[in-house]
Amino acid sequence: MRSPPPRGLSGGCREAERLALIDDGAGNLHSGANALKAAGADNVDITSAADAVARAGWIVLPGVGAFGACAAALRAVPGIVEALDRRVRHEGVPFLGVCVGMQLMADAGEEAGTHAGLGWIGGTVRRLTPMDPAAKVPHMGWNDVVPVTPHPLIEPGEAYFLHSYAFDGADVIASTDHAGPVTAAIGRDNMLGVQFHPEKSQRYGLELLARFLEWRP
Repeated sequence: MRSPPPRGLSGGCREAERLALIDDGAGNLHSGANALKAAGADNVDITSAADAVARAGWIVLPGVGAFGACAAALRAVPGIVEALDRRVRHEGVPFLGVCVGMQLMADAGEEAGTHAGLGWIGGTVRRLTPMDPAAKVPHMGWNDVVPVTPHPLIEPGEAYFLHSYAFDGADVIASTDHAGPVTAAIGRDNMLGVQFHPEKSQRYGLELLARFLEWRP
């Protein structure tokens, strides 16, 4: 039986700084906001405003659904891509991409055609092709997260996955197994992306979020 989520985790979210949880209209953000608060974030803005991103001390980009639809929704928000690029790539603000939010860090995604990503980490998001035909797609449920290179935020554990497409490219820092290796996390410098859902991953997810809030890359 899995341990219940910890209560009162102390994160590193300084009172004066806010965390921007990006709202591109593609999913329920309240569970993510609640998990961030449980992990120690005092000030969580669910926002699609570029000026809120420009002031944020942490940025989280979630995503649910198809790569192309999420990319289009994000680009439809005036100034948001430019604000993200400036704050994350040029000013070094800690960034976390979750599920499709992680996939959008790639160059492109191949779901229902080829669609441009943010191009922050070299790679392409492709449909899962398990080596065992009996393995179901989507990959859904609890699975191991296995670090493949040291990273201060990623530890071995078990997390909750729900996806049909996966990242194939550079800067992979953790994998999982679904009848073959599947990227579980990518990262470089101040950027981290996780294919699993921390907000659904109980203690493991909350502890990862708490480390993210303490992170000073």
